Amino acid sequence: MAIPTWAMAQMVPINQVVEIKVKMDCEGCERNVRRSVEGMKGVSKVEVEPNKHKLTVTGYVDPKRVLQRVRYRTGKYAEPWPYVSYDMVYHPYVQGAYDKKAPAGYVRNVVADPSQAPLARATSTEEKYSTAFSDDNPNACTVM
Repeated sequence: MAIPTWAMAQMVPINQVVEIKVKMDCEGCERNVRRSVEGMKGVSKVEVEPNKHKLTVTGYVDPKRVLQRVRYRTGKYAEPWPYVSYDMVYHPYVQGAYDKKAPAGYVRNVVADPSQAPLARATSTEEKYSTAFSDDNPNACTVM
């Protein structure tokens, strides 16, 4: 059953973490980005990491509204955080996953979008063989 649009407007958002990529060159840019979301209703915590060009907003907020507000208030291009830790991807240095502009220890999020880089996703056969010789597997082969 679909929820009517008037009911969706009255729904209370859940407490969540919104991560946004915004280019910040100086302390003034960092201050503008921070101030753009600090006054929003429902925001409980704002973290700015200028080295990674990352803004993290925690609270009862809608991610689309936070993104829209950052774009409007700062005049900068902002997008949802496109990176994950390289430990989350089976083949992090495959074309489509590896990004030269990504912060250290991060690669593109190909786990969420399999069409972006099919080579970065492990097949069931690869997974089976890699766990057969893994130190984490208690039933692993000990011949080697």
